[in-house]
Amino acid sequence: MQETQTDLAPSPGDGGEVHADLSLAQDLRRLADEAKVLAQAEFAFQKSRAAYVGAEARTIALLLVAAAVVVFFAAMALVVGTVIALGPLLGPWGAMAAVTLVLLALAAFCAFGARARVKRMTAIAGNTVGGDGK
Repeated sequence: MQETQTDLAPSPGDGGEVHADLSLAQDLRRLADEAKVLAQAEFAFQKSRAAYVGAEARTIALLLVAAAVVVFFAAMALVVGTVIALGPLLGPWGAMAAVTLVLLALAAFCAFGARARVKRMTAIAGNTVGGDGK
């Protein structure tokens, strides 16, 4: 190690400053080249990572759509099965009316719950629905 350090040290009077400047310039060029290579590698890595995330996001979205479709059909099967099961007890029209009314009541319950949450959210956020501060 000592030999390397003494080799780089300029000796007074024999142009050692020029040698040290050239070495520093070469080191800076190498550092810039390595930084460029590192930046290119990082860019390539991030690009491939983004491509992977995009492909996976598309697959995830398709799987979620398929799951939603299957859940919809399962719910429809439940509704039709309930109408068929209640048919002998209430008659076909009564069963249809009962299932429809229960589903409408469930939808109204969800809508009123959502409305209450919107009002509470806007009140907390500082905006009122009516605009009059109440």
